[in-house]
Amino acid sequence: METKVVSVVVNAVPPYGHVIAHEKWKGSVLVQSLKGSVKTTFEKELSVVDFHLSKNNCILYVSETDVVAGNSYKRKLVRFRNANSSLKGIVLVEKTILSEQYFAAIQKFVVIELGLILLPVTNQVEASQLLTQMAVGESKENPFWRRSVSYLLDPLVMSLVQQIPGVGKVRAMSLLQHFSSIQQLCNAGIHELDPIVGQAAAQHVHSFFHQQA
Repeated sequence: METKVVSVVVNAVPPYGHVIAHEKWKGSVLVQSLKGSVKTTFEKELSVVDFHLSKNNCILYVSETDVVAGNSYKRKLVRFRNANSSLKGIVLVEKTILSEQYFAAIQKFVVIELGLILLPVTNQVEASQLLTQMAVGESKENPFWRRSVSYLLDPLVMSLVQQIPGVGKVRAMSLLQHFSSIQQLCNAGIHELDPIVGQAAAQHVHSFFHQQA
């Protein structure tokens, strides 16, 4: 029997500087770290979505525990994708010493199979910094979806791209100047990357997002 896909979010768009969080995040380190920067409202009707931001962006969070425990997190992400909503899904995945061995498989599943954006974070504090950037960006836009000078110079975005082996600050800047979003970079082929960073680095970038588990 086919399972009916229920609504993944309430029919409310939070204003800039606000985040609607699933009530399961009450008292979490992530939400505590948002205080003073972002106003948080809790809602139990978010279903699989963990955080709903303005501009129809939303966060689906995969913790270290979720990764190590097995594949149950995949059902959550597939449910979101199958809901066919207008929300732009960004998947935050805790990449730690324990979860790193599974990371290549998660990248392949999220980026290649589901077509969603994946951003690694080390912990909930770093995740809260990303949410703050998206909720209160200086131009009131999500820095992971727009193309602007502030996007290119955003230290969090730069740091994420520089995690790719063989990509330093100069190459990271070149990549971010060429591709208008993290998702475009994730989906870029080697032939597109080669002219920008060279063959060796292009292989590293492509492997980072597409390597098999």
